[in-house]
Amino acid sequence: MEITEVRVFPVNEEKLKAYATITFDRCFVVRDLKVIQGNNGMFVAMPSKKRKDGTFKDTAHPLNTETREMIEAKVLAEYRKELERTGAPPPEVGDRKLEAGGEEENKEEKIKPETETAAEPDAEPKAEPDAEPDAEPEDVGEPTNT
Repeated sequence: MEITEVRVFPVNEEKLKAYATITFDRCFVVRDLKVIQGNNGMFVAMPSKKRKDGTFKDTAHPLNTETREMIEAKVLAEYRKELERTGAPPPEVGDRKLEAGGEEENKEEKIKPETETAAEPDAEPKAEPDAEPDAEPEDVGEPTNT
């Protein structure tokens, strides 16, 4: 699997620095990746959706560290190129900063967002067709003998 295209769209916010779109093998697109300025440097957050309980769950994410690092390296390198093209200075945070080659310094200190893997079950129960969407399930209690 190869990343064949990376597009970066910088934004001017405190922690969110850019949105990114990546294409795999010229046939599969993943949108809404985020370049985030964290406490220990830049990282790439995967696209996610806010759940009813206020938490976020990734809608797409790599299943192994190697793929995550490949995606992060390519997206951050393209982010760096976009900053150079527009003349904006690279952000610096903590002990890490973006280098000219797009890689970060002190890579061993990188913070990775926690993600749920495909093997984990979905915590939200599926509603029955006749049930109201936000209705609580009935407590059936213990069976009684009559």
